Amino acid sequence: MINQSVPPSLNAMFRLQWEQAQDCYVLLFPEGMVKLNGSAGEIMQLVDGINKVSDIINMLNKKFPDAGDLTDDVHEFLIAAYDKKWLYYE
Repeated sequence: MINQSVPPSLNAMFRLQWEQAQDCYVLLFPEGMVKLNGSAGEIMQLVDGINKVSDIINMLNKKFPDAGDLTDDVHEFLIAAYDKKWLYYE
């Protein structure tokens, strides 16, 4: 379970950027690139080491009010991103 009061940070081995040729956000790392879908890109843009998990959820719920409560989706993605070592929690 994710602690909502802890801000996730992007692993220094990765860099998030918009990739015009891919028309999506990507995570770049020394050996390659991970292409993110739209939802993953929206979440990762908010991972800055300052925004807590609860802040990220609140911002996305406000940005996409017709999507319903995004809490479970954000948690699921953050757990997967943590398992892939894209981000960490201090």
